[in-house]
Amino acid sequence: MVLKQKGTTVSYRCPKCGTWVTSLVGVFSLTADMLRLKCPCGESEMTLLYGKDKKVRLTVPCFLCPQPHNFTVSAPLFFDKDLFALPCAYSGIDICFLGKEKAVTKATKQADDELRELLGDTGYESFSAARRKLDTTFISDLQILDIINYVVRDLHEAGEISCKCTEGERDYTVEVTSEGVRVQCKRCGASAIIPVTSTLSANAFLHCEHLDLM
Repeated sequence: MVLKQKGTTVSYRCPKCGTWVTSLVGVFSLTADMLRLKCPCGESEMTLLYGKDKKVRLTVPCFLCPQPHNFTVSAPLFFDKDLFALPCAYSGIDICFLGKEKAVTKATKQADDELRELLGDTGYESFSAARRKLDTTFISDLQILDIINYVVRDLHEAGEISCKCTEGERDYTVEVTSEGVRVQCKRCGASAIIPVTSTLSANAFLHCEHLDLM
């Protein structure tokens, strides 16, 4: 009797060239050592590690962020789901798919359609070039965004963020822009730009005691 290896199809989008890097990952190959899926262009790779706790740890390149994202999923979820998507932690856009081959192929095609609609006439090459420029000239470390998010949550819980809304109705978002990090109330639209260009300036924001949104 031939033992059929348990496996799942994994696919991620290369941040450099935009190609979906797809491979069948088997449980035997995962138990051996860290598995690396490299893009043919040589500019990105995804790593997978199957731990003794029977959880799969993935480090996935992100075409939106300068740093990859780390995910931990259970073995049953990794090997048994027809389709499971892993999103960018900051944009919510799916950057990796796991599951059965047909379902993953369908998901990547749908993601391509959505990205083309999002980029419009820009094209992926121009988007990738702009992303690389952003990486080197603006926020080069996701730790900066983590710091801003931490401070905003802390100020919000302390009631130290003011906008046009009455107390209790406020709902804030944090996003990266070309000018800095924008904190905005989703209800009234009031916002403020925090001009951070380095981890040092972001850490300086840790001492902020009040934030006014206009």
